[in-house]
Amino acid sequence: MKPGGSSGRLHALRFESQRFRLLTIVVGCFLISLTFLLSSRPDATVFSTLNPRESLEDARMPAMKMLHRSSSAGLTRDFHVDILPQQGDRDTHAHLQQSVDQTAEKTEWVKDTVIIQEVAGERSEEAEEAAERVAADSGDEAAPAVVADEDNAVKTTATVATTARPDQPLVEEKKKQQLPVKLQDAGEPARTPEQTVTSLQLNFEIWAPTNVADNVRAMNADSVDRRPLCDFSDFRTDICDFSGDVRMAANTSEFVVVVDPAAVASHKVRPYPRKGDATCMGRVTEITVRATGDAAGAPRCTRAHGVPAVAFSIGGYTGNIFHDFSDVIVPLYNTVQRYRGGVQLVMANVASWWLVKYDKLLRELSRHAPIDLAKAGAAGEVHCFPHAVVSLRAHRELIIERERSLDGLATPDFTRFLRRALSLPRDAPTRLGDGTGRRPRLLVISRGRTRLLLNLDAVVRAAEEVGFEVVVNESDVGNSIEQVGKLINSCDALLGVHGAGLTNMMFLPPGATMVQVVPWGGLQWIARMDYGEPAAAMGLNYIQYEIAVAESSLKDKYPAGDEIFTNPTGLHKRGFAFMKQTLMDGQDITIDVTRFRPVLQQALHNLAAK
Repeated sequence: MKPGGSSGRLHALRFESQRFRLLTIVVGCFLISLTFLLSSRPDATVFSTLNPRESLEDARMPAMKMLHRSSSAGLTRDFHVDILPQQGDRDTHAHLQQSVDQTAEKTEWVKDTVIIQEVAGERSEEAEEAAERVAADSGDEAAPAVVADEDNAVKTTATVATTARPDQPLVEEKKKQQLPVKLQDAGEPARTPEQTVTSLQLNFEIWAPTNVADNVRAMNADSVDRRPLCDFSDFRTDICDFSGDVRMAANTSEFVVVVDPAAVASHKVRPYPRKGDATCMGRVTEITVRATGDAAGAPRCTRAHGVPAVAFSIGGYTGNIFHDFSDVIVPLYNTVQRYRGGVQLVMANVASWWLVKYDKLLRELSRHAPIDLAKAGAAGEVHCFPHAVVSLRAHRELIIERERSLDGLATPDFTRFLRRALSLPRDAPTRLGDGTGRRPRLLVISRGRTRLLLNLDAVVRAAEEVGFEVVVNESDVGNSIEQVGKLINSCDALLGVHGAGLTNMMFLPPGATMVQVVPWGGLQWIARMDYGEPAAAMGLNYIQYEIAVAESSLKDKYPAGDEIFTNPTGLHKRGFAFMKQTLMDGQDITIDVTRFRPVLQQALHNLAAK
């Protein structure tokens, strides 16, 4: 081989090596530049279906929202919506038309809403011109919405949807809605004319894949109430709470809220807080709560209200004062007090006598006459509201727990409400040694049918000997609530056998004393739950007197060794109906006055001046 041939090959290898190094340097510089570009523009789209000119326009338009979506085939689509036209961009409508057209794929319709809010008087000239162009392009005017309610709290204007379809041009229309300059019933502060908001709403539909629809709906999540319609987690009650375009079709006992189709749901609720009690709930009308995306198919309003609705039943166990308050009035106060009277009560299973009895309390809770669901249904009425609550927020028996109340309410707030609503004058009991010389008053509740206090006269004499002025009264369902309230409020202590009459303790002034006589049969727990714990929550002094076997009439019905005496709590497993029939309604009481006297002395001592 010739030396010259070897030298030539070596020269060629050196030349190729230089070319490789040069190529490496060029590729490296390109990668560095690309990395720098991406890091400086993290929102940049590398592989866009838009042309480069439009991509450069995007970089110069900070007030433009870019909605980035991926199709089901894995391709990328970018479409642009002009929010605020920039100076120099006078062809906003044309740009929006072009961007939407480029996104078109014939699969299904997806709806999106973009809302622009500007303070009146401060809108830019560009925004006004854009609005004028939108109105000019539409050629139609928005029609006013159906019916304004009698409260005149909210005036609405219908929104006209604008659609972009492959077979027709994009149409845009504007809506201006001015909020009323007054205090809203829901407790919102009044708006001054300077704070009146003008809204420009563009509704448009885009021919796009299914997953794009999901993403568009997700983008609007901040403007839609995404909470579940109903909460079924509470042990006492199921409650539904929802806002928006709410329509109550009374003839079908249903509340319909028109929302995004993705939130379609349906629930059935019995609006009474005795969940799990089949006997009770069988007396309560079932209400359907459902969400729909079909506004056209939803019931048409016959009457609109500018205040929220709260729907509940006065069926169940009402008619018994304990259940009237524990199941309805206390939870109702806890639910509606936030509205300060600006709320529409909707009642199922209405009894006219009940409305008459509690009329003063209902008037304090709502400025509007209640709607009888059955009567409204017979008339074919459809009532519409901006917000609705179906069922009541109930805590424990006769108790509102501050930590669970949405408004931080507690039981003493309710008893103050009662005294104010019924004009009860006393918020403190008579004190021994206060210099007036008055004897504290003890009210003894006399039962007329079951759990009778057989030696009532002897108990009254013992109380008077201790130092009380004694008043005897039998609470009756027909008594006026104002009359009962004034009588109880005039007393300083209350004494009674376990039963609904003890509910009247809520009219006592705070600091008074309540004495509960508990029948035989292991009923201490239910006595404390129904009246002992509520008494403490109301700020009362509570004394629980548990009778002995010798004080019960059961000793005359059963032999001495019977389980009812040896293991009464074991009988509880037979159910509440058995307990009520045998241990509550099945016995009367003869109090051992000698054993009971220290209880009376303690009740009087609680009233000593402090």
